[in-house]
Amino acid sequence: MHRPDRIVRMKTVLARTGLSRSTIYRKMAEGTFPAQLKISTNGAGWRESDIDRWVADPVRWRQEGEGGR
Repeated sequence: MHRPDRIVRMKTVLARTGLSRSTIYRKMAEGTFPAQLKISTNGAGWRESDIDRWVADPVRWRQEGEGGR
C-alpha cells in the first residue's frame, strides 16, 4: 500500500538530520539538501521522502535533474 508523502517542518528536519538551521539553509543554496516547499503565506516544509533519501545517503544526494539521484 502506498503511503502518502507527508510535509515535515523545520523542527522535525533538525531532529532527523542532526544539522543546524544555518547548515540546512547553506546546503539548500549549494543544492546538496532538499529545497523547501511553500505551504502557506508564512510556512514552509519539506517532503518527508526527500528528507528520508537525504538521510540515507547525504553525500550523493542531489536535486532532481542535476545528474541523477
